[in-house]
Amino acid sequence: MPELPEVEALVRLLRPQLCGQQIRAVHVRHAIVLRPQTARQFRTRVLGRRIAAVTRRGKYLLLRLAPQDAGWMALHFRLSGAIFWFADHRLRGHVDVAWELERGTLAYADPRHLGRVHWLEHPEQSAGIRTLGVEPLTRAFTVARLQALLRRSRRPLKPFLMEQTQIAGLGNIYAAEALWHAGLHPKRRASSLKGVQVRRLHKAIVEVLRRGIECCLKPEPDLSNPEWTMPGIEAMLAVYQRQGRDCPRCGRRIRRIRQGHRSTFYCPGCQH
Repeated sequence: MPELPEVEALVRLLRPQLCGQQIRAVHVRHAIVLRPQTARQFRTRVLGRRIAAVTRRGKYLLLRLAPQDAGWMALHFRLSGAIFWFADHRLRGHVDVAWELERGTLAYADPRHLGRVHWLEHPEQSAGIRTLGVEPLTRAFTVARLQALLRRSRRPLKPFLMEQTQIAGLGNIYAAEALWHAGLHPKRRASSLKGVQVRRLHKAIVEVLRRGIECCLKPEPDLSNPEWTMPGIEAMLAVYQRQGRDCPRCGRRIRRIRQGHRSTFYCPGCQH
């Protein structure tokens, strides 16, 4: 599932390609990803508009349309959604929705049809976006803000970090990595953290996400390849999907457990 770093990397890659371009045609191959909107409703709202801005909120990719009151497109990738850019306008692989622009075609694909593409008057119209928590790479995400969120929670640390109404954009990968960098056990109750531990966790979250964005862009993915990936992420992982390997910090074996139907990876030797 794309998390904050992957979506932010896409924003930075797509912004110079899309901004200012007019949507000349909209191709809907599988309208299920538009639900509850219909293909006709969606096409009517976006056809002929220009893309004024490419941005992000949590794990949502947002395209602001022009003129000023033309609304937004919100793309949520869920588990298997992906975005493509075909400079030659030739669609390749599975595609659900495609936007034919002046200098190329943007496409969204999700073979499992779990993700969604919506037109919105404003991002806050979406309940999923409206209820998102603080953005962890903004000035609003302070140590004091994190401490207040932790104090109010009765959940273990790992599920707390993945709760989008608390901190927007963290998912399974970066929550596990942040906890390892902070030396905190994923099952520890969030409200039990003291001052120095909160500061360590805050620093780890910010640094892991920033490093994740860098790794997503090096090497830069080829968005015209239906099988594109972001292999640079592997270089930064200390515990995620590393069960049975030695911890880079203390040498103990990385373990895998289940938390809330999700896999959690941690080191029993140096995460307390």
